[in-house]
Amino acid sequence: MTATRLFDRALIRLSPRPDSSEDVVDFLQGLVTSDVAKALPVWAALLTPQGKALFDFIVWPAGVGLLIDCEAEVADALVKRLSMYRLRKAIDIVRDDRLAVHWRPHTGDGAAPDPRLHALGERWVAPIDETDPEEAETGADAAWRAHRLAQGVPEGRAELGDGETLWLECNAAELNGVSFTKGCYVGQENTARMNWRAKVNRRLVVVPLARSDEKRRRAAYPELRFAVDHLRIEDITPDVAPHWLPA
Repeated sequence: MTATRLFDRALIRLSPRPDSSEDVVDFLQGLVTSDVAKALPVWAALLTPQGKALFDFIVWPAGVGLLIDCEAEVADALVKRLSMYRLRKAIDIVRDDRLAVHWRPHTGDGAAPDPRLHALGERWVAPIDETDPEEAETGADAAWRAHRLAQGVPEGRAELGDGETLWLECNAAELNGVSFTKGCYVGQENTARMNWRAKVNRRLVVVPLARSDEKRRRAAYPELRFAVDHLRIEDITPDVAPHWLPA
């Protein structure tokens, strides 16, 4: 049986407290880049006020609440950041370690296409089966990383940076990671201005490691012979531009 669990991912649950009528969707809608009031899952980000990426994640429906599928190593920091915006709202924001994120490169039943790009495959959320030794010990993280980089899609703090890269430079518009019609969110003003002026001067691009520019490199994967570089538009040649990125 092929392993599907992504151990590098964690889930954060946002839910109204008992006897509360707080609207979790409305709360998150005012913070993140994508429209979480429409069809889910969606890829989204929490930005700095200047429009730079702090956290990227996938938002899933969860009854009257929501689930955030994020990098495991930054999950606690994301909980803290979201809680800072909660103020007096009666909303619980906690890691849900009873659930795991799963992925496969092909289509099947009971899963959702990756909201960024169908070629990335499908993912789903399921309860952790502690009695299954294969699930407990074997993950699909390496296969997922290789597949994702082969499609030219950067993600996560190591590649997007920690408040270093403007969200549109992360290819958010091309990969369905931003709504220009939903209204205000943190970092919206600069993001909308860049889109209106069509002024994206740099992009994150997956390139062959042998052609990576060390000065522009964000992450390197020698075992896969890939790197993620932050390049000026004029330096992105057709042979390294992903198929989904307009010329």
